[in-house]
Amino acid sequence: MLPVTIKRGMTIRRRILIIIVVLIAIIAGVIFYLTRGDTAQLSADAVSGTRPRITSPRVQQFPTIDVADVVGWQGAAKPVAAAGLSVNAFAADLDHPRWLYQLPNGDVLVAETNSPKRPTGGISDFVMKTLMSKVGAGGPSANRITLLRDTDGDGVADFRSVFLTGLESPFGMALVGDRLFVGNHNALVAFPYKPGDTRITAPAQKIVALPGGGNHWAKNVVADPTGNLLYIGVGSSTNIADNGMDAEKNRANILEYNLQTHKIRIYAAGLRNPVGMAWEPKSQQLWTVVNERDMLGSDLAPDYLTLVELGAFYGWPYSYWGGYEDPRVEARPELLQYTRRPDYALGPHTASLGLAFGSLGTFTDGAFIGQHGSWNRKPVSGYKVTFVPFGPRGFPQGKMQDVLTGFLDKDGKAQGRPVGVIVDKAGSLLVADDVGNRIWRVSLGR
Repeated sequence: MLPVTIKRGMTIRRRILIIIVVLIAIIAGVIFYLTRGDTAQLSADAVSGTRPRITSPRVQQFPTIDVADVVGWQGAAKPVAAAGLSVNAFAADLDHPRWLYQLPNGDVLVAETNSPKRPTGGISDFVMKTLMSKVGAGGPSANRITLLRDTDGDGVADFRSVFLTGLESPFGMALVGDRLFVGNHNALVAFPYKPGDTRITAPAQKIVALPGGGNHWAKNVVADPTGNLLYIGVGSSTNIADNGMDAEKNRANILEYNLQTHKIRIYAAGLRNPVGMAWEPKSQQLWTVVNERDMLGSDLAPDYLTLVELGAFYGWPYSYWGGYEDPRVEARPELLQYTRRPDYALGPHTASLGLAFGSLGTFTDGAFIGQHGSWNRKPVSGYKVTFVPFGPRGFPQGKMQDVLTGFLDKDGKAQGRPVGVIVDKAGSLLVADDVGNRIWRVSLGR
């Protein structure tokens, strides 16, 4: 009887192993199906302009992750400028340069910065941390602002100085009178400034606390033309208020701070992540570029450029592009009639961050936009500097035009990623490249 018992035992174990193998195969198949990602059915250009194509959402339980691996600039490699323009490195060997500001004397300030330390308690935190490392943003923040000066006018910074240190994930900068305002991730602070200063050692003066951290930590700051008001872009903490609206207090807004009364108010709301802000020169109206929501598929929702109106609501988190309801969020139909449609779509998941108005060569009277590049779209989008032409009445018209490309190499890997853009006093375009650790200068061809 003993051999029979052994045979039956082996048969049971074999059946259990088969069941385990089958279950593993099924689970692996499900994971593969859920994580293979959503492929775009439209080109990024089709989801751009004043009348983008808005298709039905394809809600994802697991995000599409298709981000360009970082390789950096090798040898003499550099971006490709549009016809009639040339590009050179204005400055190199920086530490994750993201935002730019030019002082009246021509000195250029660059915020070398990264996100504050991220929590690592949950799966989403782990995924975010892993993704940031993959795109070259996993290191600690340098927490400084560096001054760059071109003393001989040859288009290359030949003098640099550590201008400010001890900051907390700094981003936006704005000079008003003799005070330089800086947007830390958790507060608006100010420092005394004298023309020609190359270093500030005075302690920061805290002006107002801001909600810190979160997925969208960068706080841009611009002053109005009168110098009486400051506007601060504050992005949402999560994708679609995943932790409830209480966790999003004073977020997904542009705040207005009055330098005379010291009061702060919400100027415009429902803006998921308003980063670049600038004044359109003809109308003197405030405009912003906004990063829209993720995980609705590779064709939704378009990032956008829009006029910012006092008291306007732009939909987040309940809807996108002026009234398309997000099926993942509890409906608020009573808000739809008050939701303002943005003015110009910039393509899905392009991560449009930088914004500067100006002209350069054949690109006349419009907005230059730094598109950092997608992570939640297949194939990738963005990874370039583009231009939106404006008409005589101060509104966008026509198609976007590429100004600076080549940030992706022939294998689709990231040599660089553009962020902040400014038009300098000489009329050239400066572009912060946080992966390439350079500032690029785009000028008329020589």
